[in-house]
Amino acid sequence: MPATQKAASKGATKDATPSSRRSPKRDAVALLKADHKEVKALFQDYQALVDAEADGDERQQLAERICALLTVHATVEEELFYPPAREALGEDADLMDEADVEHASAKDLIAQIQASSPDDLHYDAKVKVLGEYIDHHVKEEEGEMFTQLKKTDLDLDAIGEELAARKEALMEELGLSDEEPAPKPKARKTAGQ
Repeated sequence: MPATQKAASKGATKDATPSSRRSPKRDAVALLKADHKEVKALFQDYQALVDAEADGDERQQLAERICALLTVHATVEEELFYPPAREALGEDADLMDEADVEHASAKDLIAQIQASSPDDLHYDAKVKVLGEYIDHHVKEEEGEMFTQLKKTDLDLDAIGEELAARKEALMEELGLSDEEPAPKPKARKTAGQ
């Protein structure tokens, strides 16, 4: 963001868009960490549905939400976060190469999940493995990449604003709400009920 644009946006808080009034200003790392935390909770909710032997519709609804949120997250990272991060890290950009490969693997698994149903063999296993991929990816991003980026002069606030706007647009495009709750497992019916 050009300096004049950045200065204008700082002084334009009274004329801010509704989305910027809804959430406090956060840097890119804080936004991405919030996404990580949200999706981790959804994977835990999914496992609770599996453990409760919830019906396929409930599991599929949650799996589809997880896949959609991960797709939005990966898109904003790849479009707006990774390019300046790669430049800022310079010689340490091999972390970025690993992140690219991890995204590709996750996207492949997301496509498999979206093309199948809970009645298909390995559906729950694919969701579980996706969760494990994402957990590994998050540990590397938060433990290594984000830590290194905070030591650079990368303008994480400006990138955060761009990420938030792009995420909001993608969420609208997909008809997703930030507030949509995850389905809770229904009590299983036993033979005597």
